[in-house]
Amino acid sequence: MEERPVSLSLKITAFFMFAFLLAPVILVLPISFSADNFMTFPPSGWSTRWYVEFFGDTHMIGALGTSTLLAVAVTGLSLIIAMPASYALVRMRLPGANVLLSFFTAPLLLPTIVLGLAILIVFAGHNLLGTFTGLVIAHLVIVLPYALRVLTTSLGGLPIPIEEAASTLGGSPLVVFFRITLPMMAPGIVATCALSFLVSFDEAVISLFLTGPRITTLPVALYQHVETQADPLVAAISVLLILLTLAVVMIVDRTAGLTKTFVK
Repeated sequence: MEERPVSLSLKITAFFMFAFLLAPVILVLPISFSADNFMTFPPSGWSTRWYVEFFGDTHMIGALGTSTLLAVAVTGLSLIIAMPASYALVRMRLPGANVLLSFFTAPLLLPTIVLGLAILIVFAGHNLLGTFTGLVIAHLVIVLPYALRVLTTSLGGLPIPIEEAASTLGGSPLVVFFRITLPMMAPGIVATCALSFLVSFDEAVISLFLTGPRITTLPVALYQHVETQADPLVAAISVLLILLTLAVVMIVDRTAGLTKTFVK
């Protein structure tokens, strides 16, 4: 089928729409290099003082370390839990598999604030508030549905005859899974890790219910900072987070390819 040429007016419209959507992100960059004490645009002077202040702020650096460690732990656990669950749902043809998948992904349909309040009520009776373990469990509630959805989609798109051929040649179910199925799922696994890490790292609403003086995450620390101050420190941290997101996307592109990972 022949592709119709895109009109100039449509190209111009698309350009302005993208510019409108990206404008807030682009404006963050010059503000982060502002020498002013408050967020203003355009800045009256240029400086890297806010980047230096961030790396010298022990509270922010501690929150960054907590968020990173938390995201890595949640990503690993979500992959360990979602992998066998997705295999059972897709390959074992369990009765009511679609119902089970809808049930497991139900947290995605709930407002985050409602979910956070429910977790707060449950955790209050088990001494999990303000603990790293409590944050891991709470973030798993949010991240697992994403991981399960991506892995089931990835596994469902794999050609079954290849696995059946390996079985007829004498391969045990474990051998077939580790030597045939798992390598073919590599793009889906990479996508799961990238999405799980970013969702956990960026989670703020649920973390607000569970953090405290003993432990906090970077999004919560940023929220608390904005409540009392309006300096460009937040813009500097935002630029670093944008770079982190771009780094994750580049890693996905280099290891598995964005098209293979996110486009089916």
